[in-house]
Amino acid sequence: MSQLEAMTRRAGEWLRGSGPSGEVVISSRIRLARNIAGRFFVNRASADQRREVLDRCRMALGEAEADEMLWLELHEQPDIDRQLLVERQLISRQHAESDEDRDWPRAVGVDAAERSALMINEEDHVRMACLRSGLQLIDAHEQADRLDDRLEEHLDWAYSSELGYLTACPTNVGTGLRASVMVHLPALKLSGEIDKVRRAARDMQLAVRGMFGEGSEALGDLYQISNQATLGRSEREILESLEGEVIPEVVGYELQAREALLHNRRSQLEDRVWRAWALLTHARVMSAEEVLSLLSHLRLGVSLGILEGISMALVNELFLLTQPAHLQKLLGAEIDRGERQEQRARLIRQRLIPDSA
Repeated sequence: MSQLEAMTRRAGEWLRGSGPSGEVVISSRIRLARNIAGRFFVNRASADQRREVLDRCRMALGEAEADEMLWLELHEQPDIDRQLLVERQLISRQHAESDEDRDWPRAVGVDAAERSALMINEEDHVRMACLRSGLQLIDAHEQADRLDDRLEEHLDWAYSSELGYLTACPTNVGTGLRASVMVHLPALKLSGEIDKVRRAARDMQLAVRGMFGEGSEALGDLYQISNQATLGRSEREILESLEGEVIPEVVGYELQAREALLHNRRSQLEDRVWRAWALLTHARVMSAEEVLSLLSHLRLGVSLGILEGISMALVNELFLLTQPAHLQKLLGAEIDRGERQEQRARLIRQRLIPDSA
């Protein structure tokens, strides 16, 4: 069994459901954007220049003794494997795009626990990402900073004393830092309060996106909240604002909304949770979108004690394993949409009620 196939059969560390504020905050993610000095940015480079960057980065990983990472050259991987890495939040959708002429050599390095990943030749030469379960932005940043320091011993980053780190997109110039958290906000959605969160985030120069980042929808009531500005603010300021003020406030709003639903609309809330349970444990055909919506209600029921005997980690894992690429890798075959819907329903029944057929 390959490392990638073994990865498919378990959730990453960031989905274990045991981190701080884990009832609302699924995961924390720190991403650092870096470029090698004296080299064209990726979108201006030739295929040979991109290959040189890729080779230098892989060599630097070995010299930094970080070569225990699983290394995959994405332009050589099948579409389903690239999509698998997107579903696991280890690469972006942009990094997974197929190139018929293979003139865009690109790679990813992933550690065994999936706590850190390196994207090579995405929008920037290097994008380092560190992930944690729950609200742990500062902890994730400390690991990203250590990895950055180890690589900088072997790679000269493009840096301006006036502007900071130079990046392909102007919004990343400065620290090159993108700090984001994935939050589960079903009660705010049910209460009609989610637009207030969006407006407040915009006022604070924060971005609110769906589960898979920029351009994606908020399926399963899962939202990513991240900083937009990196220039003129230190990394510490960005992290302390998010972890110490903004996200705890969002968590507080969501928990208040959950308590209000329990107090004022308990029967309707319990009905929604138990209907989700009934469908998930009895349906024979399920789309990925429907599953995410129902799992959102199930997760809410688990967090409020309406459903007992089901762990948060299991629900989190099902968010991942029912996605198209994971489902097909688990089955060991690429199947059409109709068969995926049948196999998805079967997988959910087996995980939620192990003795079911």
